[in-house]
Amino acid sequence: MSELCFSLLCPARLEEKLLDSLLVLPGIQLLISTPAAAYGMLSVTLNAREQVIGHALMTLVQVLLPLHGKQAMLTLLQQEFAGAGLHYWISPVLEAGEIL
Repeated sequence: MSELCFSLLCPARLEEKLLDSLLVLPGIQLLISTPAAAYGMLSVTLNAREQVIGHALMTLVQVLLPLHGKQAMLTLLQQEFAGAGLHYWISPVLEAGEIL
């Protein structure tokens, strides 16, 4: 089965809401969340502290899901997070497994 890695960059304040929404989405095989420093963000999206330190304080969420789950993921994000400042990119998973 073809898999996708759906990467989401969200403001840290939205992490819990985003994770709660994703955890009920069917087909999710793996979900990872980690703090991230995002450089290259438009300065209008940075608060005063972030402008001083030079990067946005974000959360990077990565979700492995089957190819057929892409549209459900996009629909969920558009319905629940429109205008929230989420950034996303989708990558094919060329290989995955567990190192034993």
